[in-house]
Amino acid sequence: MRAPIRCGRWLRIGVAGASTLAFPALAAAAEFDGGSLSPLWGLPFAGILLSIALLPLLAPSFWHHHYGKVSAAWSLAFLLPFGLIYGAPQAGAQLVHALVAEYIPFIILLAALFAVAGGIHIRGNLRGSAGLNTAILAIGAVLASLMGTTGASMLLIRPLIRANDDRKHKVHVVVFFIFIVSNVGGSLTPLGDPPLFLGFLKGVDFFWTAKNIFPDTLFVVGALLALFYALDRWYFRHEGVTPFDPTPDTGGIGFDGAVNFWLLGGVLFLVLLSGVWKSPLGFDIHGTRVGLPGLVRDVGLVALTLLSLKLTAPKVHADNQFGWGPMAEVAKLFAGIFLTIVPVIAMLKAGLHGPFGAIVSAVTRPDGQPDPAMYFWATGILSSFLDNAPTYLVFFNTAGGDPQALMTTYATTLAAISAGAVFMGANTYIGNAPNLMVKAIAESRGVRMPSFFGYMLWSGAILIPLFILTTFIFFR
Repeated sequence: MRAPIRCGRWLRIGVAGASTLAFPALAAAAEFDGGSLSPLWGLPFAGILLSIALLPLLAPSFWHHHYGKVSAAWSLAFLLPFGLIYGAPQAGAQLVHALVAEYIPFIILLAALFAVAGGIHIRGNLRGSAGLNTAILAIGAVLASLMGTTGASMLLIRPLIRANDDRKHKVHVVVFFIFIVSNVGGSLTPLGDPPLFLGFLKGVDFFWTAKNIFPDTLFVVGALLALFYALDRWYFRHEGVTPFDPTPDTGGIGFDGAVNFWLLGGVLFLVLLSGVWKSPLGFDIHGTRVGLPGLVRDVGLVALTLLSLKLTAPKVHADNQFGWGPMAEVAKLFAGIFLTIVPVIAMLKAGLHGPFGAIVSAVTRPDGQPDPAMYFWATGILSSFLDNAPTYLVFFNTAGGDPQALMTTYATTLAAISAGAVFMGANTYIGNAPNLMVKAIAESRGVRMPSFFGYMLWSGAILIPLFILTTFIFFR
């Protein structure tokens, strides 16, 4: 969760109850109220979203070579005016918080899952028939809640593309993979998707989502698998295959780099440990608290990443066509997203009296009770374009913030918030980090993926009707 916008101390090291060292001028800075912001502060965030959407279409060569600079430019478009108006200490506090509390742990976890899953090669090249493709997507949906949407996506996207590399039409295969494996499948445990993990940290029982969102997930995943099977079968029957298979079968199905399964277990252990281990030890960097459990998690994840790179045979990486390009693209783009989103989240957290008060009031019925259907759509729509983890927390707190009450009396509301945050991450490429990673990997393998708005045509035509049905069935 994003902390309230405040100017903290440059450095404070110690344990609970210990004295602190600080620069007096910074220590005296007042808290900043997000409710006083103008909606114009959201322009840099809107700018980076439009850049991701339009520049690959309008200036593909420029975007390919300079997307990192574009992300940095929009970050400065927020940070510099913010520093001039509210002071360098305030701007510095937001930069440090965005980096230390959110972006760095986020990228470390993604890099660990990317490296470990990239070190597992599923040997063999099955024919990408409708039945096989549907089975892979179904398996991915199950794995997404066990090893995270990123881990499941990185493990299965390469063999899925390889199985279909002799198909004429395969864009739909990757699009449905993003829908199912990179998003909806991760809705059953806190390990599946960051919003649910944050709910777990707030006191939601580990198995609560599996018990309360399983019917919703089964309905959406089942419908998507059925739609995919019908569409893929039609394509397979009418398109034929190329006369030459770029990756012919070389034997039976098997796994290379199996040591990475153990390392993957280590990744899951460290993430879970950081959620259940409570310790007063830690230190502050410019007002951002760095606790010992999170520090151990991040250092351990870096160690596992390096260990995977060392233990994985070069041939496995070569067979997987493993490279850091997709990870670099996600890292550069999300650096800008995490920073420019700061004022947007602050305005949302200001509640009814903030610039986005209309959104908050829309989720409450006239009698003052929460409206699960509106929570589902409000959380989902914002999660499609914002970071779904803080969006989840905004509406978690809007609904009262008491995990015991939300798990019992208002269980339907918590289910709506959880499902909206996870399901609707599939609406856009930026709704969930694996979406962009899968897109980048597919394009590196020669799959011509839809543009930002082209992808939204797919999601709008397929997902939105399903989500409308979900609303009437589960959240009325």
